[in-house]
Amino acid sequence: MPRGHVHPPARQPSVEACDDTRYRRPEKARRLAARYDIPACHYDDLPTLLRSGHIDAVYLATPNALHRQYAVPVLEAGLHLLLEKPMATSVADCEAILDAQKRGGGKLMIAYRLHCEPGTVELISRCRNGDFGHLMAFSSMFGQNFAEANHRGHSGYWSGPVPDMGTYPLNAVRNLFAREPVEVHAVGAKTPGRRFNFDDTVSVTLRFAEGRIAHFLVSYACAPVENFSLVGDRGSVTAGPCYMFGPNVGITYTTSINGRKQTHRHDPVEQFGGEIAYFSDCILHDRDPEPDGEEGLRDVRVLAAVERALQTGQPQKLDPMPPARMALPDQVMTLPPVPEPTEGEMIGIIPQSA
Repeated sequence: MPRGHVHPPARQPSVEACDDTRYRRPEKARRLAARYDIPACHYDDLPTLLRSGHIDAVYLATPNALHRQYAVPVLEAGLHLLLEKPMATSVADCEAILDAQKRGGGKLMIAYRLHCEPGTVELISRCRNGDFGHLMAFSSMFGQNFAEANHRGHSGYWSGPVPDMGTYPLNAVRNLFAREPVEVHAVGAKTPGRRFNFDDTVSVTLRFAEGRIAHFLVSYACAPVENFSLVGDRGSVTAGPCYMFGPNVGITYTTSINGRKQTHRHDPVEQFGGEIAYFSDCILHDRDPEPDGEEGLRDVRVLAAVERALQTGQPQKLDPMPPARMALPDQVMTLPPVPEPTEGEMIGIIPQSA
């Protein structure tokens, strides 16, 4: 099978994407099923679906708090699972998912789409190759004006900006530094006039071994912003756009090495299609996906430490861990972007941006 193309399974049932009765659209689900000649199923049908023998893999994108509930039976059934990030809402839940994978034997990939995006993987490789020298500092801002009507606007910390948006700079710096943080500091604020039931703006500082420091700020109450800066003792990087996606969004970064600036603009790619193509490729060729359950757990343990730091007002220590696996150039996918669907083509619309 040529890399970058997905060989669709002969039988591929669909599961409706939202379990909230306010957003269920049975008629749209039926039209989608008819378009692709597949049956439409509901969450309540999952046990029957898992026993049916009709599917090989599942993409799970429920609200974060429901990941363990659905991931464990999928993996115990021996199916392959592409699981949205963050992997779960506690380290214990991540460990339960990993245990289920071991029992069932299927592949588990956490949906870090940027691990298949050319600009992101290129920059990770350059950091590992020492292009910028000894890496010292990382700083990032990622925010948007989020609609409070969205279910994530009133579902507590694990649906708020740190797990939702903070996973991006956290995962980026872990991979760029090739190190795991050893201490977490966090300060949160609630914007006057907003009614989120969590801190809608959070500042996080991470301390790493060998003197490395990282900081990121995430917000659900600001104008759209996404960027990061990376500094080493030989060169520096500024990146933006660096986390988002779309038919007109290409990951871009500018380097400054020994006083020479150079901008690297990557063409937009279909990031979701790319991660699915990579996941399919791993299944078909019996390879373990790089952003696996261990990668997901490493982020969740830091997100949980941020929650504790916000609750206690105290820095949180983390046990040392060896470096994670590296996103490699051969997992990059360069599928052409597809047009964004209209509201009429989607099963259900949940407002996100205000």
